[in-house]
Amino acid sequence: MIKAIDKKILDNQRWQRERRAIALLSSLNYRTGKLPSYLHDIACGVSELLELDWSVVTLCQQGFEKVLASSLDMGAGEHLYSLHGSLTNTVIESGHSLAVEDANKHPEYGKAPEGYCAYLGIPLRIAAGEVIGTICCFHQQPREFSLEEIQLAELFAERAATAIDNYHLYEQQCRFNQILETEVEARTAELKSTQEKLVEQERLAAIGEFAAMIVHEIRNPLTTMNMGLKYAKKHLLSEAAQERLVLALSEGNRLENLLSEILLYAKPQVLQLCEVDVNKFISAFLKSIYEMPEADSRKIQFISASSTVKVLADQDKLKQVLINIVRNACEAVTPESEIKLEVDNSCDNQVDIHVWNGGEAIPPEVLPKLTKPFFSTKPQGTGLGLAITKRIINAHSGELLINSDQTTGTRVTVKLPVVCFEKC
Repeated sequence: MIKAIDKKILDNQRWQRERRAIALLSSLNYRTGKLPSYLHDIACGVSELLELDWSVVTLCQQGFEKVLASSLDMGAGEHLYSLHGSLTNTVIESGHSLAVEDANKHPEYGKAPEGYCAYLGIPLRIAAGEVIGTICCFHQQPREFSLEEIQLAELFAERAATAIDNYHLYEQQCRFNQILETEVEARTAELKSTQEKLVEQERLAAIGEFAAMIVHEIRNPLTTMNMGLKYAKKHLLSEAAQERLVLALSEGNRLENLLSEILLYAKPQVLQLCEVDVNKFISAFLKSIYEMPEADSRKIQFISASSTVKVLADQDKLKQVLINIVRNACEAVTPESEIKLEVDNSCDNQVDIHVWNGGEAIPPEVLPKLTKPFFSTKPQGTGLGLAITKRIINAHSGELLINSDQTTGTRVTVKLPVVCFEKC
């Protein structure tokens, strides 16, 4: 009779435990991004069901175990421990569940945390068969673990392993999506840039054909007009007539220059490339720059690179670029002012040629327009100088930058790719 009552009590306890286990397993709701709280619920659920003092969920990699969740508060920070000589290590190496009534009496399985005797370790096995961690349960007093208790813990371990595996797969997918998104953006930008270049080439080709035709039609009568004006200049005329004649010749020359610049801007940039030592090239260039009227009474300071830097460039066109930029810098300042020309080789793959002047700052709304064709801030300017300069630099796979503010003045930078870089 007593045995029957005991069996009934045990069956009732088993039934109650199974109900609690089902309720706990049903309440676990894994959502991406909520892994820590999910694993914490598992650790607490195992401790509650098996009436144990402490349970943890661990991730084991490269000889270390990291506590992902704990039924007890372990304090802030990462909890990382060596697997060597531990009970957890035995579970990881065997790949099977391990129940130890008293770890102090069975040191061959490994050492338990201080103050604990009984141990139950369940491996976390993912779908691929790999053991990635454990559910470890500890009790301060020695106790046995029934087959039913081990099976319950294994159910929770299966849930934990699936959640961790899914979360890692989700993270991998997020990283892959990010890489893919970045790659798509880069490819899209590359295609857009290529398309813009093709459109620009077609536009310039059309402009070139049209410009060549118009310039030819204008230049012929213009040449005849200039010849007539020069012939008239040889004859004695009144002072008023002479002034008008000089003005007409000046405007004729300006129109001739404009036609030349239109042709220069419109035609394709054909480069005669060779290796150019930037320091030597600019040193030689400065000798001719002082002959320009705009450079009269201006001081030009040249700061060379600390190393030999060579670029692949068309020397004549590169000289044209620098003449245009330095001329603009000289025109922006008063006599006796200083212009700085600096070669910066701080980047291994490119060289920066800076031309700086301390003149009046260029308004921010004007800066983007400076390289647009036919935009000029000069009364007699054609608006093609910087547009041509930019085209030449782009043809060299370089970049033209213009910065200006009231404090430092205006700095024009030519960025060119380097083909040779040698320490002095």
